[in-house]
Amino acid sequence: MTTKFKLNNGEEIPAIGFGTWQDKEAQEEAVTEALKAGYRHIDTARIYGTEKAVASAIRKSGIPRDQLFITTKLWNNSHHPDDVEEALDASLKDLDTEYLDLYLMHWPSPFARGDVMFPKSDGKVKPGDTDYVDTYKAMEKALKAGKTKAIGISNFSRAELERLLKETSVVPAVHQLELHPYLQQQSFADFHKSRGIHITQYSPFGNQNEIYDSGKNMGKLIDDP
Repeated sequence: MTTKFKLNNGEEIPAIGFGTWQDKEAQEEAVTEALKAGYRHIDTARIYGTEKAVASAIRKSGIPRDQLFITTKLWNNSHHPDDVEEALDASLKDLDTEYLDLYLMHWPSPFARGDVMFPKSDGKVKPGDTDYVDTYKAMEKALKAGKTKAIGISNFSRAELERLLKETSVVPAVHQLELHPYLQQQSFADFHKSRGIHITQYSPFGNQNEIYDSGKNMGKLIDDP
């Protein structure tokens, strides 16, 4: 639990983080137990709906803020540059903190602007028209304002990342993506290393979640001989 990695901006990120996706009502207790067990990196996101639960668990733990690493993520309905700071402020309020350690763009795919997390038209998610490069530039402003110590991305392809690097000023400190023995992405991982971008792996034991069609009836990686 004590191992840390240095990011390209000089900040340090704990090697192991505690994720809070799903089981929304159980997250306060889960984070409480995680903190007792020694976790100091807590990962949440606006779409998870768990930021308030994370904040409550942290308050009850009594652990000083400067001993924690808090990550949250910008959701797709707030990609417009005029919406990014407002979305970040909402997350800061729910997390009961004055700053984040890491703010990620959850996906490079914008939804239509508004308060609805999954805006739909004719039964399909209604896309937005904001370029993710412009979204990231708005995140750069939040970084300069001191509202987060680092910014990064999640779920980007190599082509999307290469374009982002060419058209923005701040190299992402972190890219959070699915990575495990069944999905190793070695060449992509090497590319990140060459650019000084830290990879945070999610689903490190494989992704058998049945909300994804490909996860149905899939064996557990941890049971694979």
